[in-house]
Amino acid sequence: MTDINFSRGPTNPDSQGATSPAPRLAELRWDIIELLFFAYRDFVGDADHELEAFGFGRAHHRVMHFVYRYPGLKVADLLDVLRITKQSLGRVLKQLLDEGYIVQKTGNNDRRQRLLYATPKGEALVAKLAGLQTDRITRALRDINPEGVAAISQFLRAMIDRDDPDKVLEAIFGTGSKKPRE
Repeated sequence: MTDINFSRGPTNPDSQGATSPAPRLAELRWDIIELLFFAYRDFVGDADHELEAFGFGRAHHRVMHFVYRYPGLKVADLLDVLRITKQSLGRVLKQLLDEGYIVQKTGNNDRRQRLLYATPKGEALVAKLAGLQTDRITRALRDINPEGVAAISQFLRAMIDRDDPDKVLEAIFGTGSKKPRE
């Protein structure tokens, strides 16, 4: 195991590449950090349990989600959205293709493009997983007013890296002609 040496003291890089002192432990948002850990654990846990029966994991879920929501999604764009390597995607995608959850077609204009579509079998799996997650979201939002729901949505969007929303939307929508499936 590697030793960690903080001989110069903990530092955080700022936007100019310099370093500044790390925040004091008392200033850290432990409350929100832990709420996010537990919320994520339970949000994906519902789907994880269902996926185990298929021999799938979270990577399969993420691939299926985006392929279903954006029919004809290019493999290259999926790599960008998920921020995973070709090798990681290749293993998951092969299993989903082999087991009939996804089909792959070549692009009409560019035959090198690999476009992905969910099969009816894949759509059924996505519906089951999204249903479990929607039930959890609905329960969590039950006693929150519309302004509170809007604040939650705003908070979650703000948690995404600043450049990411534009990259994700561009990767998914391209010229703006492709809309997510409802």
